[in-house]
Amino acid sequence: MPTSSSVLSNGRDAAHAPLIQLSPETLAAPAREPSMQIIRRNGTVSPFDAGKISVAMTKAFLAVEGHTAAASRRVHEAVEQLTGDVVAALTRRVGEGRTFHIEDVQDQVELALMRSEHHKVARAYVLYREERARTRAEELAAKPAPVSTAPVLHVMLANGTRAPLDSARLALIVNEACAGLDGVDAAPVLEETRRNLYDGITLDELALAGIMAARTLVEQEPNYTFVSARLLLDKLRTEVLSFVGGTPTHASQADMTTRYAEYFGAYIKTGIPAELLDPELARFDLKRIAAALKPEGDLQFQFLGLQTLYDRYFLHVQGNRIELPQAFFMRVAMGLALREIDREARAIEFYNLLSSFDFMASTPTLFNSGTQRPQLSSCFLTTVADDLDGIFKSVKDNALLAKYSGGLGNDWTRVRGLGAHIKGTNGESQGVVPFLKVANDTAIAVNQGGKRKGAVCAYLETWHIDIEEFLDLRKNTGDDRRRTHDMNTANWVPDLFMQRVEADGEWTLFSPDETPELHDLYGKPFAERYAAYEEKAARGEIRVFKKVRATDLWRRMLTMVFETGHPWITFKDPCNLRSPQQHAGVIHSSNLCTEITLNTSDDEVAVCNLGSVNLLNHIGQNGLDHAQLKRTVTTAMRMLDNVIDINFYTIPEARRSNLKHRPVGLGLMGFQDALQVQSIATASDAAVNFADTSMEAIAFHSISASVDLAAERGRYPSFEGSLWSRGILPIDSIEILAEARGGVQMDRSTTLDWNGLRDRVKSTGMRNSNVMAIAPTATISNICGVAQSIEPAYQNLYVKSNMSGDFTVVNAFLVRDLKKRGLWDEVMVSDLKYFDGSVGSIDRVPDDLKALYATSFEIDSAWLIEAASRRQKWIDQAQSLNLYIANPSGKKLDQLYRLAWTLGLKTTYYLRSRSATHVEKSTLKGTDGKLNAVSATGAAAKTAGAPILVQSSAVTAPDLSGAMACSIDNPECEACQ
Repeated sequence: MPTSSSVLSNGRDAAHAPLIQLSPETLAAPAREPSMQIIRRNGTVSPFDAGKISVAMTKAFLAVEGHTAAASRRVHEAVEQLTGDVVAALTRRVGEGRTFHIEDVQDQVELALMRSEHHKVARAYVLYREERARTRAEELAAKPAPVSTAPVLHVMLANGTRAPLDSARLALIVNEACAGLDGVDAAPVLEETRRNLYDGITLDELALAGIMAARTLVEQEPNYTFVSARLLLDKLRTEVLSFVGGTPTHASQADMTTRYAEYFGAYIKTGIPAELLDPELARFDLKRIAAALKPEGDLQFQFLGLQTLYDRYFLHVQGNRIELPQAFFMRVAMGLALREIDREARAIEFYNLLSSFDFMASTPTLFNSGTQRPQLSSCFLTTVADDLDGIFKSVKDNALLAKYSGGLGNDWTRVRGLGAHIKGTNGESQGVVPFLKVANDTAIAVNQGGKRKGAVCAYLETWHIDIEEFLDLRKNTGDDRRRTHDMNTANWVPDLFMQRVEADGEWTLFSPDETPELHDLYGKPFAERYAAYEEKAARGEIRVFKKVRATDLWRRMLTMVFETGHPWITFKDPCNLRSPQQHAGVIHSSNLCTEITLNTSDDEVAVCNLGSVNLLNHIGQNGLDHAQLKRTVTTAMRMLDNVIDINFYTIPEARRSNLKHRPVGLGLMGFQDALQVQSIATASDAAVNFADTSMEAIAFHSISASVDLAAERGRYPSFEGSLWSRGILPIDSIEILAEARGGVQMDRSTTLDWNGLRDRVKSTGMRNSNVMAIAPTATISNICGVAQSIEPAYQNLYVKSNMSGDFTVVNAFLVRDLKKRGLWDEVMVSDLKYFDGSVGSIDRVPDDLKALYATSFEIDSAWLIEAASRRQKWIDQAQSLNLYIANPSGKKLDQLYRLAWTLGLKTTYYLRSRSATHVEKSTLKGTDGKLNAVSATGAAAKTAGAPILVQSSAVTAPDLSGAMACSIDNPECEACQ
């Protein structure tokens, strides 16, 4: 390679200067990291030395930037950081094995250069790698064909002995993994796999070599994600069958036709003594159960889904997994059928629904069903009392509820504010914030055994005297003792405040110890009592209060939700006015993800039990398949109702509430997939109408199923007096909200026989006080391989980060349509990377496909709010609705959130902005991250949300200059899990 001085003196473009190649000789040296090794291109192995990366990278930079003193200083600082990034990336991947091919290291160097925006160096590096690859190919072609001297490779067995590599079995497993998949070829997978083999490779590294090989091909053909999953499945089979059977065992997918049934009984016998499985499972007719297992179901997993199960869901004994996928689904099904009369038949019915991906239970149910601690519920809502005993009881309750995977929503509005009088000590209160800090730290301490982070959301009403400090809780500046960096927060906003904002009026902040009635009031009674308190304050009869301009406070609320992603904006009055259970109490908050709206009190902790219909699986040639949807919803509702009776309750207030009201929350996922398979663009009237009719069908069948369960099992105990008992269904409750507000802009049209169902509800009753809620489904949608919840497509090609690592995600529907038009090729892949997964700027993509595959930041969020309003008319609870702003301004945010309120939404969730870099412009090869991981802190730091400059705001809108929102691919965000 020419020296940097010769490159520059020759006058060549520095961007095209040939850079030092990171050769095996460059990277292999006396090892500073003896546990990691490099595979040379000739198949030999050398120790890895990170210092050689620094040397080679320094030469690469100097070749572009020159040898001046200033350049040298810059280069030294950059190289030090980049070398650390490369080593950290490789270290995070040690779960894949401690041996890396030279190309893998070069891929990581390339990615590090791109991520740090050293584009000239990266571009020249890419060109040099391509030039060297061509040179090697030409040299190889010029040589006479050598006599075959391929070395015999050996595998290091678990007991330390060596055995010859079984090349025939390797080929069999790869060919089996590729069978039946369009656009997939086993040859490149085998070639890439063999490139990463070396003499003495371990069994784990051998298994992972094929998985990694297939993953590198996903960006060219999405179906390779199934190949990766099937190769991971082979690794899982070896691990599980060897441990459960007691001897090293290999089995192909074809072998599992008979082996699954044999294995299942041994799995039960292994899990019970290990105190993982409920001993009651052994009392099922295990032959009948095992005969119902469907081994072919293992083939429908995409890699992200199976890897997620492998990392976080499958039961294990001392680190050895004992569950195969179909046993996992059957374990969950059996756990939900424990109290059924013919429990084998019901378990098989539940298993068929889960294993088909038509419906998926929530994560706590998947974690714990069939185990000795069956905490199956998803969400818990509490209200915190205004005394030390009550406050610290609530913190303890949070810990007990979070221990077994519950997500928490705490109402803190009753806690007196800063400066309020404390009678017992004759002192002044420090307000709610110090206690929120304690709750925040408790959530971090109780992290569900590393399965997922403990998560809690604190709610505060907009009239609380501490609301301004509450808005600042997630800021990264200020007194850290008054910050809660890990706790989610949400505004609980009464309609009166929004009306004052509309009128540009005054708003008064109070301490709840002086205005206790406001906590339990809503609608007109709240407005009347609030005005009375304002009059008392004006007369000097209230000690702690503050007057602010309503639009100023609204401006701060919007500024903070954009700058920090919190507090979310949720609406108190529609939650209560449309609640079927308003006769039995008050809704004081929502939950962790803003979709649950249930009553809370000192005696009752609200509990909700969740699951989601996979909408994509219910789309036929003529649109929504109502018959199939009815079957799915009927079975799903029975499963959710069973959760209530089987559930392991960690505190008595939760048990009391759940058995009294029996609420469940049936939701949906795969909405975006359902649109795209029907060629419906998200930003269209057709999409809004589909949101309406699909939710109407789910609501109709859910309510009908609850009526059927009431006929079989009895009404829920607090049914009398509910809106249900008065024949008022969710569609009817819109009128209650409209009357309280003086009108509401919600569509009231229907298409199904609601009169007949209304009569059945009144005469027979309901088994469940609440039946619907749309949760984020971030993890279970990954398991099923569909878009989460009601979310639009984030990007059409990107790298997704979560607790299991980084995964290449490609929109298979887009690839399908581009193939039909002869447009899917390497150039299209390159263009998608360059334009961050968007087809909007790619000229050769037709306009109809640009509209159909517009990404979340290319869609006006007003369309999402309109679709959400159409769903909300049918839902007795709420929905987790994320909003997206590509080019935010204060005026846009003001319009967006006012529209959400005007159209009758109960809650909103995250406001999403773009992070700095999503799709690497050079290559996705090697960026799929590590396997077998339970943390992604490096990725979290990378994607924490990039500052976005915005235009000056309108008079009534916030100043958002330099602000940032929650990044959509932040793996530390609960919504992303």
